[in-house]
Amino acid sequence: MLGLIAFCVAVGFGVLVPVLPVFARTFGVGNLAVGAVISAFALMRLASSPFCGRMIARFGERTVLSTGIFIVAVSSGLAGIAQNYPQLLALRGVGGIGSAMFTVSAMTLLLRSVGPELRGRAAGFFQGGFLIGGMTGPAVGGLLSAISLAAPFFFYAATLAVAGAVGLALLRPRGVTEDPRHDAVARPFRDVLRDTRYQAALATNFSQGWTSFGVRSALVPVLVVEVLHRPTTWTGAAFAAAAVCQTIAVGPAGKFVDTVGRRPAMIVGGFLAGLSIMAVPFAPSIGWLIAALSAYGVSAAFLGTAPAAAVGDAAGARGGTAVAVFSMTSDVGAIVGPLVAGALADQEGYPAAFGLGAALSLLAALNAFRMPRVPPGSSADATVGQDVRKETIGEPEASV
Repeated sequence: MLGLIAFCVAVGFGVLVPVLPVFARTFGVGNLAVGAVISAFALMRLASSPFCGRMIARFGERTVLSTGIFIVAVSSGLAGIAQNYPQLLALRGVGGIGSAMFTVSAMTLLLRSVGPELRGRAAGFFQGGFLIGGMTGPAVGGLLSAISLAAPFFFYAATLAVAGAVGLALLRPRGVTEDPRHDAVARPFRDVLRDTRYQAALATNFSQGWTSFGVRSALVPVLVVEVLHRPTTWTGAAFAAAAVCQTIAVGPAGKFVDTVGRRPAMIVGGFLAGLSIMAVPFAPSIGWLIAALSAYGVSAAFLGTAPAAAVGDAAGARGGTAVAVFSMTSDVGAIVGPLVAGALADQEGYPAAFGLGAALSLLAALNAFRMPRVPPGSSADATVGQDVRKETIGEPEASV
């Protein structure tokens, strides 16, 4: 059910990706203001994430997830009829609140649903829903933009309404026929924060927020139109090609994370992300741009599964606070990234903006070397951070 909901959300979001920066430009603003539209969404996600754990404890994941999706749906539909830039900025901020509710509740529910030996593949399956939707969305968005720049906003609102209805109708109410082994008390957050696996996951998620949701989403659509002199439909095609490559890679990446390890997946993915995103502003043609974004898509398959699995390893199945903070690091990157990248693009050019994002990806990969050198499933790995399920319920050592 989470995979199906993720698909509906991603189709709508993907439709909006190639259009949002160009739509913001119609109000006569510069690259910095374009980045601020994307940052506003992430800023409100960040501000509301700390409260999501309390909402989940009181109302349950199902209700919080669906309510969050409906908030994004309504705000997105209204954004399509925004009459000026401040209205667009405010409505995107409201959407960020709903997005935080969905993201934290979905990830908490996911970690409760599987054991440590399947976390990579479960995260990959969940990510697959986003990817299949993301593969479809940008291409559809490019076509809809030929009709009207506002049309993708209305399409986004409709797909989100479907996703919210699916969540309410098909997800079980909290506490029904769950595996009791997953109900252990969460590991104290101060202990989780000292865990090198969790620290590496935070660094990787921050770099992904900055580069993927910030630099790539904010600048690639403008680069295609203003540097390569192509219509917005080519932006949709480029993002769709990258999503295809990421979708193909996510299954093997999830298996790699569960069998070879979280550490090598984050190292390989980080280095590939840095090198490929650095190539984007130097692409001499749309074909080379698509190739660079496709390589980045492969890296994102690893960086979308390994950090989530590492968070589950470090925090256990009930780590709601750890999940919220993990989500917030991506939001911080997505807030600061578009603003800094937009300013660098205006002052120094696109290579400087993409170069900083590449540097953060490479630094995150280097930081992952600090993670323990143990293959998943070994007894040594299970004792690193002491998996909370083994501590609290006396289960045999689980692979992590």
